[in-house]
Amino acid sequence: MTYERWTAAPVREVLAQAVTILTDRLPIAVEHEDGHAVRLSGGDGTATISAHRHGFDTVVHVETDQVRTSRLDTEVQYFLTMLPYQPEDTRPVAPVRPGGPGRAS
Repeated sequence: MTYERWTAAPVREVLAQAVTILTDRLPIAVEHEDGHAVRLSGGDGTATISAHRHGFDTVVHVETDQVRTSRLDTEVQYFLTMLPYQPEDTRPVAPVRPGGPGRAS
């Protein structure tokens, strides 16, 4: 599946938040990263997140190797909802359940 979202967050923040949220919520790890993209891979599949600044906004593009109803895609959609639309928007990241996906018990 592919997803696209515009956000007020800078590229570095988008990629850092992608890694934090997805690795906390899934058994997934960083496979590759550079200044504009990160690829995460694990038992639930692979997601590539790229971000590029366009004026005051950043366009975020996510591609997964799964279907929209997969666990990976559900968490990718969650990550995208956590990105701020406006510079002053704040969205607290929901805590991960202890012993939940992506965490050692």
